[in-house]
Amino acid sequence: MISMRNVSREYRLDGGVITPVRDVSLEITPGEFVLLIGRSGSGKTSLLNLAGGLLRPTRGEVFIKGTDIWTLTDRQLAGLRAAVIGFVFQFPNLIPTLTVMENTLLPISFNTKGKKSEAYNKAVRWLEKLGMEKRLRSFPGQLSAGEQKRAVLARALMNDPEILLADEPTSDLDEQTEHEIMSVLNDLNAGGLTIFMVTHSSELIPQASRALRLEEGKLVGFAPA
Repeated sequence: MISMRNVSREYRLDGGVITPVRDVSLEITPGEFVLLIGRSGSGKTSLLNLAGGLLRPTRGEVFIKGTDIWTLTDRQLAGLRAAVIGFVFQFPNLIPTLTVMENTLLPISFNTKGKKSEAYNKAVRWLEKLGMEKRLRSFPGQLSAGEQKRAVLARALMNDPEILLADEPTSDLDEQTEHEIMSVLNDLNAGGLTIFMVTHSSELIPQASRALRLEEGKLVGFAPA
Protein backbone atom coordinates (compact mmCIF):
# COMPACT_ATOMS: atom_id res chain seq x y z
CA MET A 1 0.00 0.00 0.00
CA ILE A 2 2.88 2.35 0.94
CA SER A 3 6.46 1.69 -0.12
CA MET A 4 9.40 3.94 0.77
CA ARG A 5 12.81 3.20 -0.70
CA ASN A 6 15.95 4.76 0.77
CA VAL A 7 14.10 7.96 1.61
CA SER A 8 15.89 10.94 3.17
CA ARG A 9 14.79 14.48 3.80
CA GLU A 10 17.23 17.34 4.40
CA TYR A 11 16.88 21.01 5.29
CA ARG A 12 19.59 23.63 5.03
CA LEU A 13 19.62 25.92 8.04
CA ASP A 14 22.18 28.53 9.11
CA GLY A 15 24.83 27.08 6.82
CA GLY A 16 24.31 23.54 8.08
CA VAL A 17 22.15 20.56 7.13
CA ILE A 18 19.39 19.05 9.25
CA THR A 19 18.25 15.54 8.29
CA PRO A 20 15.02 14.56 10.10
CA VAL A 21 14.65 11.39 7.98
CA ARG A 22 17.71 9.32 7.04
CA ASP A 23 17.72 6.56 4.42
CA VAL A 24 14.42 4.95 5.46
CA SER A 25 13.01 1.94 3.61
CA LEU A 26 9.56 0.81 4.64
CA GLU A 27 6.73 -1.38 3.33
CA ILE A 28 3.18 -1.14 4.65
CA THR A 29 0.83 -3.74 3.21
CA PRO A 30 -2.96 -3.44 2.79
CA GLY A 31 -4.87 -3.89 6.03
CA GLU A 32 -1.92 -3.33 8.38
CA PHE A 33 -2.05 -1.13 11.47
CA VAL A 34 1.51 0.15 11.86
CA LEU A 35 2.68 2.29 14.75
CA LEU A 36 5.72 4.56 14.43
CA ILE A 37 7.21 5.20 17.86
CA GLY A 38 9.91 7.64 18.86
CA ARG A 39 10.81 10.57 21.05
CA SER A 40 9.92 14.15 20.18
CA GLY A 41 12.23 15.42 17.45
CA SER A 42 13.09 11.96 16.15
CA GLY A 43 11.55 12.66 12.72
CA LYS A 44 8.23 10.83 13.10
CA THR A 45 6.03 13.58 11.67
CA SER A 46 8.41 14.17 8.76
CA LEU A 47 8.35 10.47 7.90
CA LEU A 48 4.55 10.39 8.04
CA ASN A 49 4.34 13.44 5.76
CA LEU A 50 6.76 11.81 3.34
CA ALA A 51 4.61 8.67 3.31
CA GLY A 52 1.54 10.72 2.42
CA GLY A 53 3.08 12.87 -0.28
CA LEU A 54 2.89 16.06 1.77
CA LEU A 55 6.67 16.37 1.83
CA ARG A 56 9.03 15.70 -1.07
CA PRO A 57 12.08 13.56 -0.23
CA THR A 58 15.55 14.93 -0.87
CA ARG A 59 16.52 11.43 -1.95
CA GLY A 60 14.65 8.17 -2.44
CA GLU A 61 11.28 7.07 -3.78
CA VAL A 62 7.76 6.89 -2.34
CA PHE A 63 5.08 4.63 -3.84
CA ILE A 64 1.38 4.61 -2.97
CA LYS A 65 -0.54 1.65 -4.38
CA GLY A 66 2.33 1.02 -6.79
CA THR A 67 2.53 4.58 -8.12
CA ASP A 68 5.75 6.58 -7.78
CA ILE A 69 4.01 9.67 -6.45
CA TRP A 70 6.74 12.15 -7.33
CA THR A 71 6.42 11.35 -11.02
CA LEU A 72 2.88 12.79 -10.87
CA THR A 73 1.85 16.37 -11.56
CA ASP A 74 0.72 18.46 -8.59
CA ARG A 75 -2.91 18.00 -9.69
CA GLN A 76 -2.53 14.24 -10.04
CA LEU A 77 -0.84 13.93 -6.65
CA ALA A 78 -3.54 16.02 -4.98
CA GLY A 79 -6.17 13.80 -6.60
CA LEU A 80 -4.44 10.65 -5.40
CA ARG A 81 -4.21 11.95 -1.84
CA ALA A 82 -7.87 12.99 -1.85
CA ALA A 83 -9.03 9.63 -3.20
CA VAL A 84 -6.83 7.29 -1.18
CA ILE A 85 -5.57 8.94 2.03
CA GLY A 86 -7.17 10.43 5.11
CA PHE A 87 -4.96 12.65 7.26
CA VAL A 88 -5.19 13.27 11.00
CA PHE A 89 -2.63 15.90 11.98
CA GLN A 90 -1.06 16.27 15.41
CA PHE A 91 -2.64 19.65 16.05
CA PRO A 92 -6.33 19.84 15.13
CA ASN A 93 -6.60 22.20 12.16
CA LEU A 94 -10.31 22.77 12.36
CA ILE A 95 -11.53 26.05 10.89
CA PRO A 96 -12.66 28.07 13.91
CA THR A 97 -15.51 29.89 12.13
CA LEU A 98 -17.14 26.63 10.97
CA THR A 99 -19.22 24.25 13.07
CA VAL A 100 -18.21 20.65 13.67
CA MET A 101 -20.60 19.56 10.93
CA GLU A 102 -19.27 22.14 8.46
CA ASN A 103 -15.66 21.15 9.22
CA THR A 104 -16.52 17.48 8.75
CA LEU A 105 -18.16 18.15 5.39
CA LEU A 106 -15.15 20.06 4.00
CA PRO A 107 -13.40 17.16 2.21
CA ILE A 108 -16.55 16.11 0.38
CA SER A 109 -17.74 19.65 -0.38
CA PHE A 110 -15.17 19.86 -3.19
CA ASN A 111 -16.75 16.86 -4.87
CA THR A 112 -19.60 18.18 -6.99
CA LYS A 113 -20.91 14.73 -7.90
CA GLY A 114 -22.54 13.61 -4.65
CA LYS A 115 -25.86 14.79 -3.22
CA LYS A 116 -25.65 17.21 -0.31
CA SER A 117 -28.16 15.17 1.68
CA GLU A 118 -26.04 12.02 1.28
CA ALA A 119 -22.93 13.89 2.40
CA TYR A 120 -24.75 15.30 5.43
CA ASN A 121 -26.09 11.89 6.45
CA LYS A 122 -22.63 10.38 6.05
CA ALA A 123 -21.08 13.07 8.25
CA VAL A 124 -23.75 12.47 10.89
CA ARG A 125 -23.00 8.74 10.88
CA TRP A 126 -19.27 9.29 11.43
CA LEU A 127 -19.80 11.89 14.12
CA GLU A 128 -22.29 9.65 15.90
CA LYS A 129 -19.86 6.74 15.75
CA LEU A 130 -17.27 9.00 17.36
CA GLY A 131 -19.64 10.17 20.10
CA MET A 132 -20.06 13.68 18.69
CA GLU A 133 -23.78 13.63 17.94
CA LYS A 134 -24.45 16.43 20.47
CA ARG A 135 -21.71 18.65 19.05
CA LEU A 136 -22.77 19.01 15.40
CA ARG A 137 -23.48 22.74 15.72
CA SER A 138 -20.62 23.52 18.10
CA PHE A 139 -17.58 25.53 17.03
CA PRO A 140 -14.01 24.24 17.56
CA GLY A 141 -13.40 26.73 20.37
CA GLN A 142 -16.25 25.15 22.31
CA LEU A 143 -14.77 21.64 22.15
CA SER A 144 -12.44 19.78 24.49
CA ALA A 145 -9.13 18.48 23.16
CA GLY A 146 -10.62 15.00 22.82
CA GLU A 147 -13.66 16.29 20.97
CA GLN A 148 -11.46 18.20 18.54
CA LYS A 149 -9.51 15.00 17.82
CA ARG A 150 -12.78 13.15 17.15
CA ALA A 151 -13.98 15.86 14.77
CA VAL A 152 -10.69 15.75 12.87
CA LEU A 153 -10.93 11.96 12.60
CA ALA A 154 -14.50 12.19 11.27
CA ARG A 155 -13.37 14.68 8.65
CA ALA A 156 -10.47 12.42 7.61
CA LEU A 157 -12.87 9.54 6.99
CA MET A 158 -15.39 11.41 4.84
CA ASN A 159 -13.83 10.39 1.52
CA ASP A 160 -13.70 6.70 2.46
CA PRO A 161 -9.90 6.54 2.36
CA GLU A 162 -7.99 3.29 1.91
CA ILE A 163 -5.13 4.61 4.07
CA LEU A 164 -5.30 6.65 7.27
CA LEU A 165 -2.19 8.58 8.30
CA ALA A 166 -2.54 9.71 11.90
CA ASP A 167 -0.06 11.91 13.77
CA GLU A 168 -0.44 11.53 17.55
CA PRO A 169 -4.25 11.16 17.46
CA THR A 170 -4.33 10.24 21.16
CA SER A 171 -1.87 12.80 22.54
CA ASP A 172 -3.04 15.04 25.40
CA LEU A 173 -6.08 12.84 26.00
CA ASP A 174 -7.26 11.24 29.22
CA GLU A 175 -7.03 7.46 29.46
CA GLN A 176 -10.73 6.86 28.75
CA THR A 177 -10.78 9.07 25.64
CA GLU A 178 -7.57 7.48 24.38
CA HIS A 179 -9.17 4.06 24.78
CA GLU A 180 -12.26 5.20 22.85
CA ILE A 181 -10.22 6.65 19.96
CA MET A 182 -8.10 3.50 19.73
CA SER A 183 -11.24 1.36 19.77
CA VAL A 184 -12.57 3.26 16.76
CA LEU A 185 -9.24 2.93 14.94
CA ASN A 186 -9.13 -0.80 15.62
CA ASP A 187 -12.69 -1.19 14.30
CA LEU A 188 -11.74 0.70 11.15
CA ASN A 189 -8.65 -1.44 10.70
CA ALA A 190 -10.71 -4.61 11.17
CA GLY A 191 -12.90 -3.32 8.35
CA GLY A 192 -9.90 -3.16 6.02
CA LEU A 193 -8.53 0.36 6.53
CA THR A 194 -4.72 0.55 6.42
CA ILE A 195 -3.43 2.73 9.26
CA PHE A 196 0.01 4.29 9.73
CA MET A 197 0.07 6.09 13.07
CA VAL A 198 2.69 8.13 14.90
CA THR A 199 2.77 7.96 18.68
CA HIS A 200 5.19 8.44 21.55
CA SER A 201 3.37 5.84 23.66
CA SER A 202 4.78 2.32 23.69
CA GLU A 203 1.69 1.26 25.66
CA LEU A 204 -0.28 1.25 22.39
CA ILE A 205 1.97 -1.35 20.73
CA PRO A 206 -0.29 -4.34 21.51
CA GLN A 207 -3.13 -2.72 19.59
CA ALA A 208 -1.25 -2.61 16.27
CA SER A 209 -0.18 -5.19 13.68
CA ARG A 210 3.42 -4.12 14.26
CA ALA A 211 5.42 -1.21 15.60
CA LEU A 212 8.53 0.54 14.28
CA ARG A 213 10.94 2.71 16.22
CA LEU A 214 12.55 5.87 14.84
CA GLU A 215 15.61 7.49 16.39
CA GLU A 216 17.34 10.55 14.95
CA GLY A 217 15.58 9.99 11.63
CA LYS A 218 16.52 6.32 11.24
CA LEU A 219 14.52 3.15 11.71
CA VAL A 220 16.55 1.35 14.35
CA GLY A 221 14.41 -1.63 15.19
CA PHE A 222 11.05 -3.27 15.30
CA ALA A 223 8.88 -3.63 18.37
CA PRO A 224 6.63 -6.70 18.46
CA ALA A 225 2.90 -6.03 18.70
